[in-house]
Amino acid sequence: QVHLVESGGGLVQAGGSLRLSCAASQSIFRINVMGWYRQAPGKQRDLVARITSDDGTNYAESVKGRFTISRDSTKDTVYLQMNSLKPEDTAVYYCYVEITVGGYWGQGTQVTVSS
Repeated sequence: QVHLVESGGGLVQAGGSLRLSCAASQSIFRINVMGWYRQAPGKQRDLVARITSDDGTNYAESVKGRFTISRDSTKDTVYLQMNSLKPEDTAVYYCYVEITVGGYWGQGTQVTVSS
């Protein structure tokens, strides 16, 4: 069973930066997409950013220009560099890996941005 382990969350002041990492516990065959989602209390889980196997990227409008997603395909690891953080970015961040059939979710890491 593959496990995704996120790290890098924490408490930061508005305007600060954090870098999230998500590593797979074992090699994953044929990854199509790696991505980050977030879920704030009382809200649905929404896509933040995704990166495809050919390094195409997509971002939520609310994070464009502030967040950057990247990956290390040799390590099955995905990163999310978050700059200029705002209180509204506060949420649990989940990484997701999509394969040919199905996918895997991480357990989530809390990001809290204080004003």
